[in-house]
Amino acid sequence: MTDWRSDMKLKSLMLGVAAAATATTAQAADLPVAPEPVDYVRVCDAYGSRFYYIPGTETCLRVGGRLRTQFVVNNVLDDDNTPGAWASRDSDGYSWLTRGYAYLDARNATEFGTLRAYVGLRMDITNGASGFKLDSGYIQWGGLTAGYLGSNFNTYTGQVFMGVVTRDWADTTVNQIAYTAAFGNGFSATLAIEDRSGHEVGAYGGTRMPDFVAALGVSQGWGSAQLSGAIHQVYPDAAFNSTNASGSEDSLGWAIGAGANFNLPFANSGSNIFFQGFYADGALKYIGNGITGLTGVADYAPDGDTNSGYSLSAGVYIQATPTIGLAADGSWAHVDMDSSAAIGNVDRWAIDGSVQWEPVSGFVMGADVGYANNSIDGTGGNASNDFDELLFGVRMQRTF
Repeated sequence: MTDWRSDMKLKSLMLGVAAAATATTAQAADLPVAPEPVDYVRVCDAYGSRFYYIPGTETCLRVGGRLRTQFVVNNVLDDDNTPGAWASRDSDGYSWLTRGYAYLDARNATEFGTLRAYVGLRMDITNGASGFKLDSGYIQWGGLTAGYLGSNFNTYTGQVFMGVVTRDWADTTVNQIAYTAAFGNGFSATLAIEDRSGHEVGAYGGTRMPDFVAALGVSQGWGSAQLSGAIHQVYPDAAFNSTNASGSEDSLGWAIGAGANFNLPFANSGSNIFFQGFYADGALKYIGNGITGLTGVADYAPDGDTNSGYSLSAGVYIQATPTIGLAADGSWAHVDMDSSAAIGNVDRWAIDGSVQWEPVSGFVMGADVGYANNSIDGTGGNASNDFDELLFGVRMQRTF
């Protein structure tokens, strides 16, 4: 016969265990749950400000952008041979542009130097017509650069805020592969292979040989300087060669240029002045975009001979106050057209000036005015043609 006292003890023990388990479960439910691990964004200070590590990687990334909107009153001058924008009913009297940029800059440290990938995208709308393009994009690894960016022949591309008229100097963006060797004390040398397409003036055939570019540069406390040279294949199209029975079907053009930029210590920080000059034979794009955009100007003449030309330019920027900047650019370009050309020699000079105000860091407003004179000699019964350009513009810009 079972002792009733033993049954009571067993029941009491079981009730106690159950009560303890219930209390423990209740207390556990009240405890906070451990959070999942989170990858926090870390600052990367190896490459300057505003770089951050991409979570989970050792890649440093900088994200930026720019938005600008501007209004330009197009050429208000005209003459009998070349009417200005306001004299022709079908020409735009003004151009209204809004443009946005997005920048991505990714960098890693490697045993061969910094590995960098840069992408700049551009989106714009002008008088209702929109566009989207790669503004620049390239890979750099140590001294090697490959992608789409400014030609290594370029030296200085202007001081003014807008540049409503085109000045004449080397200023093109092309696909390229280049290697730059740094020698210390600010000295460097660059050898590059660049897409010929960006430096063609006239009706060219298909691509065959790229341009070869070399540059020597120095950058020190006083400023900077560069000496540039280029070799360019002159390769007219089939239509030209069908009428050119005696001349060469293709030839070799070349260009050389030099420039120097000097800081102005007597003015506020950022003030500087530059001077530069370029000469080209059969590679006229290297002397400037303005004169080579005139009708009739080409790298070659009807008999296959090459045309030559040169440009001289200068510019100055003065940081007048901590928030106000003043700038001016000027250039003069000349092309010697071969005697068989449809037009004679061409001259063009242009000046541009601007004032800009930066009331808040990264936010700039400014105004710009530019004037250019174009002179084309007549030959072979063609009349000479002189015409002027006068444009005005205002811009608002935010960089972040």
